[in-house]
Amino acid sequence: MLRTLLGHLIEHGTLKVIWPNGKIDAFGTGGPRATVKLHGWLTPWVIGFRPDLAFGEAYMDGHLTVEEGTITDVLEIVIANLGMGRLPQTMWPMRQFRHAFRWMAQFNPAPRARKNVAHHYDLSGALYDLFLDADRQYSCAYFNEPKMTLESAQDAKKRHIRGKLKLDRPGLSVLDIGSGWGGLGLELAREAGAKVLGITLSTEQLALSNQRAAAAGIAEHCRFEFTDYRNVQGAFDRIVSVGMFEHVGVNHYDEFFRKLRDLLAPDGVALLHTIGRTDGPGATNGWITKYIFPGGYTPALSEVMRAVERSGLYATDVEVLRLHYAETLKEWRLRFCKNWAKAAALYDERFCRMWEFYLASAEMTFRYDHNVVFQIQLAKRMETLPMTRDYMSDSERAMRSYAERPPRTHEAA
Repeated sequence: MLRTLLGHLIEHGTLKVIWPNGKIDAFGTGGPRATVKLHGWLTPWVIGFRPDLAFGEAYMDGHLTVEEGTITDVLEIVIANLGMGRLPQTMWPMRQFRHAFRWMAQFNPAPRARKNVAHHYDLSGALYDLFLDADRQYSCAYFNEPKMTLESAQDAKKRHIRGKLKLDRPGLSVLDIGSGWGGLGLELAREAGAKVLGITLSTEQLALSNQRAAAAGIAEHCRFEFTDYRNVQGAFDRIVSVGMFEHVGVNHYDEFFRKLRDLLAPDGVALLHTIGRTDGPGATNGWITKYIFPGGYTPALSEVMRAVERSGLYATDVEVLRLHYAETLKEWRLRFCKNWAKAAALYDERFCRMWEFYLASAEMTFRYDHNVVFQIQLAKRMETLPMTRDYMSDSERAMRSYAERPPRTHEAA
């Protein structure tokens, strides 16, 4: 089964497989090149029957080892061929099954959403320090110049978002849905003079966010709460959500945008930053669902916009960031592998292989297989924002010119 599957799939690049009986088969031609070895007679059968789940599990458990190259090279060969539309017919039934029953996997009422968030985001903060920038930006960076460092690209991402939020006067109230470790909210309060409320379902993120606000002396203007977006009350001049929408679930898109509409002030502006897919609605990979992001889903733009239209909000700007997340994930992967021993001391070798597989496979899906990032700007009124996008770039240029100055207090902002 597995030999037939690989024979249909691999055309570009060369993947050699050493079978448990010692026989070697080569699939495809040219570079890149990699060789894997399968251990145990059952391993090829398990992978052949359920490759989307069992391939990653085999690497985690040591039943598949990489003898030439790295797991990143292996995944590049496999995912690049998948991205060329070379999905073998034997894999279609499982993909269609996952799509038909995705509503079950993505049923995310508040208690289940909390559990799903804890699975990933309540891991030790020391783990994230091994591969994220100092501000712990755990979302797509913005590489708007050649040869940028991860730190510079994450700063550019925050400026890009600030420009789209049009924070043109101090004192604006901002809701940050899925506020992470607080980096964006802290910057909006410190640099734009905004009054920020960040919400999260991660106890680890909440504790650090409030510590950072207190240490910066802006806790009065920037606070973080442990709550579900469905429980927030009030009106906000600006709403931003970065890297959270992927956890909402397709069943809850209407609910999410109706809540956004209800929370947004009449002349308010919202910005949604989310991973997306360019090849239409689909379903989440089985391995990612089980081990990394339970309840998660990468939406097609068509799925998002239908819910936006039903909510009564106006989509005032849509941008597609291509390859930026591939470069972000590459930096994370390289940093994680450099700190492998520290990660193993926190968890174990199996966890490290799981995390490496996650970062490498995610990078390759953004590089070859239809994954991008959507930034969708929303408003209640047509006349809320200027008629052209010039104000966004003007704002970013102004922020960049002051990027090297010392941080200001909230009052000075």
